[in-house]
Amino acid sequence: MFLNRRTPELPTPEQALRGRPVPEFTVPSRHTVLGNPLVGPYPEGLEVADFALGCFWGAERKFWQTEGVWTTLVGYQGGYTENPTYDEACSGLTGHTEAVRVVFDPAVVSYEELLKLFWESHNPTQGFRQGNDVGTQYRSAVYTHSPAQAAAADASREAYQKVLTASGHKEITTEILPAEGRPFWPAEAYHQQYLDKNPGGYCGIGGTGVSCPIGVAPVEG
Repeated sequence: MFLNRRTPELPTPEQALRGRPVPEFTVPSRHTVLGNPLVGPYPEGLEVADFALGCFWGAERKFWQTEGVWTTLVGYQGGYTENPTYDEACSGLTGHTEAVRVVFDPAVVSYEELLKLFWESHNPTQGFRQGNDVGTQYRSAVYTHSPAQAAAADASREAYQKVLTASGHKEITTEILPAEGRPFWPAEAYHQQYLDKNPGGYCGIGGTGVSCPIGVAPVEG
């Protein structure tokens, strides 16, 4: 019934597809560009960040091109269905976003710098869409792995809202929530590093053109 609605709407836990205890597919062992393992455990000293900013094909490429990023993988996060498939996520009946997991070396690239890339690479004011891509799976989200990440994400949202408002943009709709309790389910093999395998493939990622202040310094207001 959700597919026939003009305006996308998240399912409740009771309405969501049940999923399955084990995935229907196998995730590749290594990143096709960076050469490192996709799935953890990851080497000591690295940190994990999870972002959703529309179609995960183009979003993942933004991060693997960033110095200090050790590996990336795409998947589904923020919903209810266990081990979902791509078709299920796109149905709107799982509640998930299309997310990118970014494993990075904080000695080379800071979490704040990744947040800047996140904000500037999409339009975080569009709700359940990114450009022509419409659906709850395309909503903007940050899933944090520590209190420090949560504080940085909140501060960056406040800072970016200031400059977006000054530029005539609407309110940010990005959800910032703990990753704990919101498992990251890796996507099918053909989605991993999709734009490396298909250089001319579809990429719906596009920002507002407004620069985001880096870091968590207080914003003048």
